[in-house]
Amino acid sequence: MSADFGEVFAALKPVMAKHAKRLAVKTDSAKEYGLVTKGASPFPQHKGQPLWFGQIKLGKAYVSYHLVAIYMNPSLAKIVSPALKKRMQGKSCFNFKSVPEQALLGDLERLTQAAVDDWAAKKWV
Repeated sequence: MSADFGEVFAALKPVMAKHAKRLAVKTDSAKEYGLVTKGASPFPQHKGQPLWFGQIKLGKAYVSYHLVAIYMNPSLAKIVSPALKKRMQGKSCFNFKSVPEQALLGDLERLTQAAVDDWAAKKWV
């Protein structure tokens, strides 16, 4: 694990963490941060568990920013910027090996906000 990845994690965490009041913090450690729905009715659940909204995870080769909400609403993928798309792995994960530039963080913030707005429209948050 690279010390630089700790800086990457620290740069990405606030992007998701600013939505913690509307969601619930499932995991909050130095290597992982995750948000889920609050879980109690009327919020949606899967097999009796809260739905994952997103997660940031510090790995061996990169820091991943999972935005599960994109997987659940493919139309959100249409607003992924070209710069952010270069970091996309699969349908809902973005990988970072270095601290993202401010413009890229802004793209990620707008995408995350759009995901929260989508879930709010569905009354999931």
